[in-house]
Amino acid sequence: MQAGFMGRMLLTLFWLSTMLVLAGCQPKGELGSRDNPVRLYFTPSVDADTIATNSREFIRFLEQETGDYYVTGIPTSYIAVVEAFGSGRADIGAMNSFGYLMAHERYGARAHLKMIRHGVDYYQGQIVVRYDSGIESLQDLAGKRFAFTDPASTSGYFFPLKMLRDAGVRLGNETFAMKHDSVITMVYQGQVDAGSAYYSAPAADGSIRDARQRVLTQFPDVEQQVRILAITEKIPNDPFVFRKDMPEEVRDRFIAAVKRFLDTEQGQEIFRNIYSVEGLVDATDADYDPLRAMIRAIELDTNQLLL
Repeated sequence: MQAGFMGRMLLTLFWLSTMLVLAGCQPKGELGSRDNPVRLYFTPSVDADTIATNSREFIRFLEQETGDYYVTGIPTSYIAVVEAFGSGRADIGAMNSFGYLMAHERYGARAHLKMIRHGVDYYQGQIVVRYDSGIESLQDLAGKRFAFTDPASTSGYFFPLKMLRDAGVRLGNETFAMKHDSVITMVYQGQVDAGSAYYSAPAADGSIRDARQRVLTQFPDVEQQVRILAITEKIPNDPFVFRKDMPEEVRDRFIAAVKRFLDTEQGQEIFRNIYSVEGLVDATDADYDPLRAMIRAIELDTNQLLL
């Protein structure tokens, strides 16, 4: 626990120091120049080291293909990516769906690409429990210890929360584990009674592709120990988001380059490692109207998430 705490502290300090450096640097020259590189942010849905390691080749490819310079940022939460658009630190963001809605509503950011996973442009959330928990229904979760992911996560918080509310369930202790694999680990180790994370249907050979897959190396028997209790409604896949006043030519060069990158074996492997993504399709803001409707249905006060 202490090592995990220190790791999070170091990551936070690194992130804060990076932001101070960026805040103190006044951009010079056109966007994409060496003095004013395009700032690409990644939502931290997996370990920051995993994103950083895999994104290096992606950035190298982008710079070769577009002629623009890029720098990346990996903040410690979904909301930090949203705020990066508000403070002018982000030009492009690989965001979760709800984060996009906030960035669009508050700062005019626009979605132009949407991720494809396992052949579809949507995903779902799931609630998981241990096989030996004795929990057989949503109602059995009343008074139980529960781990959500991030308070701005669609699959790990909002959609599971809606399911629980619709079922009239009042949980006991609630915590935010911040990452999907962390939720699975907490359930596996019995730190909580249940938790929520992303869901993708099994592969044709029956192998799992939901959040449990992310801890298979650490816990090879996770599929035998942790089972799915319930699955949420469909959620539109994560978008690539662009700041509202970003030059169209820079945006279009990025879109063309990232599509070419995903046509390569290396690109497919890297995006699988980062976001379990196998492709991209064009997107519009209207694609996320069903998510807006869900947020209205649960009467979520989004202002509480931006502190």
